[in-house]
Amino acid sequence: MEQWLDVNTFLGLAANEWWRAIAATVVSYIFIVSLAKFLIARLEILAARTVTRLDDMLVEVLKHTHRFVIAFAALLIGSEFLSMTGKWEIRISHLWFIVIAVQIALWINRGLSIWTTERLQGQSATSHSPIITTMMAWIFRALLWSVLILAMLSNVGVNITAFVASLGVGGVAVALALQSILSDLFASAAIGLDKPFEIGDFIVFGDIAGNIEHIGLKTTRIRSLSGEQIVCSNTELLKNTIHNYKRMSERRILFGFGITYEASPEQVRQVPAIVKNAIESAGTTRFDRAHMKGFGESALQFEAVYYVTNPDYNLYMDIQQSINLELMTELAANGIHFARPTRTLHIVSSGEVSDKLSEEN
Repeated sequence: MEQWLDVNTFLGLAANEWWRAIAATVVSYIFIVSLAKFLIARLEILAARTVTRLDDMLVEVLKHTHRFVIAFAALLIGSEFLSMTGKWEIRISHLWFIVIAVQIALWINRGLSIWTTERLQGQSATSHSPIITTMMAWIFRALLWSVLILAMLSNVGVNITAFVASLGVGGVAVALALQSILSDLFASAAIGLDKPFEIGDFIVFGDIAGNIEHIGLKTTRIRSLSGEQIVCSNTELLKNTIHNYKRMSERRILFGFGITYEASPEQVRQVPAIVKNAIESAGTTRFDRAHMKGFGESALQFEAVYYVTNPDYNLYMDIQQSINLELMTELAANGIHFARPTRTLHIVSSGEVSDKLSEEN
């Protein structure tokens, strides 16, 4: 049997070598898989005893060891039992580099995925910009796989200098073709760095008002007051003056009203005090001023200013309603009436006109 295995050949190699190579491949695969499971299990036990997140991330990364890479590594180990020429030995060394490089890239890519997920979810989501996190993850991945491809090409003997130069020229051409898209990408980076608004903020720009629902790499989605979703490119959005009402700490309110000219000076002097008392009694307010502003066509005009110390719009409307009702009650109690647009007409009879003309003559 042994003599038969040594005599019979396949692809120029004895069958005995092929059987040893196959056995070595199977044993290597089982050994590597078992060793990986053992190491991961031990690391999980150690990670459970610590409070740091780094060891948990290491376990998640090692769990992402690809079975295909392990199988390919086992094949390379089995190939060591084959009597190959020097040319094949060089090729196998190149394949070892590719296998190791690919698995390291997969580990790093998995680590980036875990890092991105943790920054976009949980408590850290409020302290990190999702735009910057997403863009950084894309950049790191592009850099990772670009370096991997260039390293593999260089390892197999390809001159990557001209290749990198051609990539640079091609990158310029692509950048010119995708100018509008790149403009939105840079605009999204500006939003992520400067943070003029965040998800959940209520903004107003132009004739659009609504809550920010999503900030993407190209567009921002806004839920308007009427209910529809508005999709706006990041570049166009940043060209406008944006009013962010979510970050308002307090609301300044200016309102005016008028009273009739029948009010006496003593009654007019009482009005600012009445306004001040109405504002302060409404609660969650800070009174600023109340003055008689001037003489209108049909009213004595008053102007008042106060601050609502809570930015909530519904609360402001409740407070303003309370102030208005209090003013109506107190002014009526003091015999002061709100003015309405009026005009006085003096009608002259024909007899009075004749008498006036005769007096002039």
